[in-house]
Amino acid sequence: MKTSRLVRFLLFYSAVGAAVAILVIWLFPGALDPGGRPTTVVEVREAPAESEGNRNTAREHGPVSYADAVDAAAPAVVNIFTATRVIRREHPLHDDPFFRHFFGDQGRERERTETNLGSGVILSANGFILTNNHVVEGADAIQVGLQDGRSGAATVVGTDPETDLAVLRVEMDGLPVVRLGRSDDLRVGDVVLAIGNPFGVGQTVTKGIVSATGRSQLGLSTFESFIQTDAAINPGNSGGALINAHGDLVGINTAIFSGTGGSHGIGFAIPEHLARGVMESIIEHGRVIRGWAGVEVQDLSDRLAESFDLDERRGVVVAGVMRDGPAAEAGLRPGDVILRVNGERVADSQGLLNRVTGIRPGEEAHIEGIRAGEPQRWNLQIVERPAARELRR
Repeated sequence: MKTSRLVRFLLFYSAVGAAVAILVIWLFPGALDPGGRPTTVVEVREAPAESEGNRNTAREHGPVSYADAVDAAAPAVVNIFTATRVIRREHPLHDDPFFRHFFGDQGRERERTETNLGSGVILSANGFILTNNHVVEGADAIQVGLQDGRSGAATVVGTDPETDLAVLRVEMDGLPVVRLGRSDDLRVGDVVLAIGNPFGVGQTVTKGIVSATGRSQLGLSTFESFIQTDAAINPGNSGGALINAHGDLVGINTAIFSGTGGSHGIGFAIPEHLARGVMESIIEHGRVIRGWAGVEVQDLSDRLAESFDLDERRGVVVAGVMRDGPAAEAGLRPGDVILRVNGERVADSQGLLNRVTGIRPGEEAHIEGIRAGEPQRWNLQIVERPAARELRR
């Protein structure tokens, strides 16, 4: 009798224990691994499942074609052909009477015509075209060809070698005009299209993404804040359009990084906001008006920042002061450190250049800095920046 009670007791609690174990496993699967150690839960985010209908809709309306963007912008991208007369002597010593006896007529001046090609973008129904300065520099004749087959002579309205931009004008009716985008809104990874006339084969479109923004210190021009892209840009693309996926102009193609002359996936475009400002100034004033302080600077190295007892490597060191320039009249000297202009921090020499040139001639610039370890303030009367060729003298 006692034995049967004991057996029933053991069976009852064994059944209860098994039921509890099954319940735990069902409610908390994997709560314990075979070794008895607690498991780590990894949370992941999965994209929601798409139905077949949604997938078909995405294929029809997703970025599978940029034809609409090209149709919107391509008619306003022109081919530019230039001709330049070049006079050369066959023999440099022809002017010497002694050598002239031997050379005869072979040493006379000979004239030949050099041709060049590039691209441009129509930004106004009045016929204003934006292109690169190096495309038209020194040209004696400029011919513009439109996508619709029309062509005509163009004149130079003005140039700005310091940004490598030039404004042309062509007299035609019913000109297509590109729509301007906002280059400031570009993000790395955005799709962009380059439109131009590479190698003279005709208008061509290439696709890529924005690889970087604000590229500077490349030695391509004085004012650099390039959009970098892997859209193929080749000789002949210079001055052409860089557009976004909606067909809006975001840049002017200007240069490539290449050891062979062909595209290596590193191209540079002048951002739309910089190109627009240059064009408007040239059209309004015939030139680009910029502020100038008359000072040469260099970036702060880690060693220089430490020697000036600065917490971070921000600011510039004055390397030279132009005689009778605004900086000289304000009392700046070589060795001074410039930290702020009109209350805004200066990061490097390019930052100082951009801030000073953005101040209208005649206005005052309030500069904060350090001299011999002591805080200093200078007030400069900004003047108009001389032409690049005058600065190089």
